[in-house]
Amino acid sequence: MMKEEIINFENISRFYYVGSETVKAMVDVSVRIFRNEFVALMGPSGSGKSTMMNILGCLDTATGGRYFLNGTDVSKRTDNELADIRNKEIGFIFQTFNLLPRSTALENVMLPLIYAGISKHKRLEMAKEALRQVQLADRMMHKPMELSGGQRQRVAIARALVNKPSIVLADEPTGNLDSTTSIEIMGLLEEIHKLGNTIIVVTHEEDIALHAHRIIRMLDGRIASDEKNTTVKTMKDYAIAGS
Repeated sequence: MMKEEIINFENISRFYYVGSETVKAMVDVSVRIFRNEFVALMGPSGSGKSTMMNILGCLDTATGGRYFLNGTDVSKRTDNELADIRNKEIGFIFQTFNLLPRSTALENVMLPLIYAGISKHKRLEMAKEALRQVQLADRMMHKPMELSGGQRQRVAIARALVNKPSIVLADEPTGNLDSTTSIEIMGLLEEIHKLGNTIIVVTHEEDIALHAHRIIRMLDGRIASDEKNTTVKTMKDYAIAGS
C-alpha cells in the first residue's frame, strides 16, 4: 500500500539579506513527509530548523524551490492565501501556549473555527469535543491563569486539533514544562498520532525527539541526517522505569 505524501519540499532555500551580507538559513533542502508520520525536527541554534518550521507552517516563504502541501504548490501564494491555508491545513502548538488570557479554554479552542466561518452552534460542539479529547472536559470554562502549565498546553493542543488539520506542528511543546508534565504531553501526542494525525515536533531535546518515529537533523541550513527512529520512546517505557 502506497503512503500518501502530505509534504514535499523540492530544493527549498531561504536566504536573508542584511545589508551587503547574505544569510543562508536553508540551502537546497528536499524532504518528503507522509500522512500519519510522527517526525522530530532537530538541530542546534542556527541550524535552520526554525526557518524550516516557519516554511512548513506557511509562516514564511522560500527564496527558492517549491513546497507542496497536500498536493498544492503553496510556494508563491499571497499572504492572505497563506493565512487561509494555515487555518485549514495546519494546527500549531507553541512553547508559550499563545492563549488569550481573558478568554476561557473553550473560547480559545473555538478561535480557529471563528476565522473559518463555522456557525456558533457547530463550533461550540467541535471545541467541546476537542477539549474532551485532551481530557479537559471539566476545565472548559477556566481561563489560562486558572490552569496549570500542562493544562494550558492541553488547551493549545485542543485548539490545534479542532479544525482537523492535515498536520500538527509543535514548536518545542514541552519547553516551558517540568519533566513529569513533559512526559504527559508527549504521551498525549502519541495518542493523537495513533488516531491518524501527522505530527511534526521541533525540538532541541533528544528525549523528546525519541518519541517520534523519524528524526530529521539540521545543520548549517541543510539536512544532516534523516533516519527512522528504531528506539521509539513511549509511555510504557516510563511506566516500566517507574515500576
